[in-house]
Amino acid sequence: MLKLPIRAVSFDLWDTVFADDSDEPKRKKLGLPAKKIERRDLVQRCLKSAAVIRREAIDAACDKIDAAFKKAWQEDHVTWPVIKRLQMILTELKRKLPQKKLLELAKLHEEMELRVPPDLVPGATEAIKKLKKRYRLVVVSDAIVTPGRALRKLLKNYGLYNCFNGFVFSDEFGRSKPAVEVFRQAAKTAGCRLEEIVHIGDREENDVAGAKAAGCRAILMTAAVNRGSSRTKADAICRDWRELPSIIESL
Repeated sequence: MLKLPIRAVSFDLWDTVFADDSDEPKRKKLGLPAKKIERRDLVQRCLKSAAVIRREAIDAACDKIDAAFKKAWQEDHVTWPVIKRLQMILTELKRKLPQKKLLELAKLHEEMELRVPPDLVPGATEAIKKLKKRYRLVVVSDAIVTPGRALRKLLKNYGLYNCFNGFVFSDEFGRSKPAVEVFRQAAKTAGCRLEEIVHIGDREENDVAGAKAAGCRAILMTAAVNRGSSRTKADAICRDWRELPSIIESL
């Protein structure tokens, strides 16, 4: 069957455009704890102001809700917002916070990666700017902790925000990859058919299988991390961002 020409390119963000956890060495240099630890520190400080609470209890509650979140993400293809997860942790601990305090706590979680940002994967900026001249570009990203509004700010800070014609963030859209609806929304945002999109991402199930099930083409990006390229069903593999424009052209 003759394939339609590619008119739009959609991009995952984490370990595709941003190198996930590349902020951790920076945090260490600044004397800051790892993000996971700081999130729990924040919860403890908030609750301790009302009454003493054991760290073991906070860790146990956070572990339980983190596991439930992961299950919902992988099985139901939804990403609960930070405030919902914090409310679940508080319920587990049989504690309450005033709404204002809860919103402040959520914001500290959500903007942690704005205060100490991750690095861009080498070559991403140049390739995205080059692709922008020829295709419509859309971000299709799951929001695990950092929400869409903060991810937009990260892209603005790196001078990439205006390269994109639209954004599909799981916390805003209500579904996450590999749900077919996510890619349909990407096509709607790009103003093209699903068959005219090629999706770029690092995860086989979410980015490759999800995109292909929706009718898109898919390129597995391994420039930041290689998650099993030997077994991929992607239309192509990109190991270096500098190669991406020519790979897309070849499709």
